[in-house]
Amino acid sequence: MSVRRFYAAGFILLLLFDTTGQMGFKLAAAGAGAARLDWQWLFAIFAGPWVYLAVAAYVGAFFVWMTLLQHAPIGPAFAASHLEIVSVLILSVMLLGESLSVSQIAGSGFVLAGIAVLASGERASGAELPEP
Repeated sequence: MSVRRFYAAGFILLLLFDTTGQMGFKLAAAGAGAARLDWQWLFAIFAGPWVYLAVAAYVGAFFVWMTLLQHAPIGPAFAASHLEIVSVLILSVMLLGESLSVSQIAGSGFVLAGIAVLASGERASGAELPEP
């Protein structure tokens, strides 16, 4: 597998795990109702499957992230690891009926632009991608 394919596959897998984790927590919270600091609310969180899906997804994300950190340039890696902000926003609108504000659209644009700038800066510096 080429280095670029390794990184692409790793970051796609990280994005899937992170997005699944965030959506799992959102669904767990939605299923438990309004947040309260009492035992009934905590039981409602842990009674459903979503919190367990979220925890499992974060365990997967941890191992993928640790593997990527051993090999990927840190700047683009760190920036790309925050793509779940955009993916969770999109899925929340599509699946949960949440509304999308101008500031959320602008913020998503800034996240994507930052990733692009860091990735292009890495290429412009002539840094070679290390072998995984």
